[in-house]
Amino acid sequence: MTQISQTPTLQDVAAAAGVSTATVSRCLNFPDQVAERTRTKVMHAVKALSYSPNFGARAMAARRTNTIGAIIPTMENAVFARGLEAFQAELLEHGFTMLVASTSYRPDIEEQQIRALVARGADALLLIGHERSPEVYQFLEAQRIPTLITWAFDGQSIRPSIGFDNRKAMRLMALKVIELGHSNLAFISAETNQNDRAKARHWGIEDAMATSGLNPRDLHVLETTYGIEQGATAFEQVMKAAPQTTAVICGNDVLGVGALRRAREMGVKVPQDVSITGFDDIELAEIAYPALTTVHVPHREMGRRAGEALAKLVTDGTLIEATELEAHLVLRETLAPARS
Repeated sequence: MTQISQTPTLQDVAAAAGVSTATVSRCLNFPDQVAERTRTKVMHAVKALSYSPNFGARAMAARRTNTIGAIIPTMENAVFARGLEAFQAELLEHGFTMLVASTSYRPDIEEQQIRALVARGADALLLIGHERSPEVYQFLEAQRIPTLITWAFDGQSIRPSIGFDNRKAMRLMALKVIELGHSNLAFISAETNQNDRAKARHWGIEDAMATSGLNPRDLHVLETTYGIEQGATAFEQVMKAAPQTTAVICGNDVLGVGALRRAREMGVKVPQDVSITGFDDIELAEIAYPALTTVHVPHREMGRRAGEALAKLVTDGTLIEATELEAHLVLRETLAPARS
């Protein structure tokens, strides 16, 4: 008759490692607070015994699950992937696990994901941008779920943010474009409906035009969904509707690379005939031909700081300070003086 072995317990791990159960618990929850030698002994015992913590019981006792949710607009954009990687790495350093969901840029799906993560016991949430319905924020407040906004910065908001000023960053790009003699501008933008980052980038271009004595109403704007093919189609539409355009400013690098591809297919030389710029500075921008001039977004630093801030908030109640990080221009090969 086969004997069924008992499930190993926290006490078994502590005995095997020669430490207290409190040390084992601390090692599993907050490994950075345990000496490396002790942590090595504990983790060896955990592996040898095939021990798996009872997170359900622990969550009931501690009234938290040591999980933090992150909801992003899409899994396809490398800029979010970079930030989330840094976010997760920082959370792990503090003993937290990340749960991630994407929304396909749809507010209704975002609300569903927020409710689902809260139902699964997320201790806090990382959200992209400030703009969402009041009902969603009311729900989070009623559930007492802390939230942190990133990929945007608003020092006046009641909700803390660790991010960059999209409007200011795009204003820098537009000013550089105008400085090079471009006055017939077009903007290929992500959809701005409930997307405060896309709206801010649009406003940044208008700010630069007004500052430079150009009429912001002359900006040719085309909104489209996220994707290389969408950027390509949008570029063709822009050039047919406004053939006088000498610079196409794109709201992200993926749209910019799509525009580059269609320009090549149409026989439009970049940057000799038309300059094209992007926003985000993902690897795609650097390997594109010609290499795409863009705005570098501090995605990894945002992720790292956001992870640290939320972990400290949940662990000991340390309040999050709104933090503005700087974005900067990366000048490559797709921006040149306007043709005379």
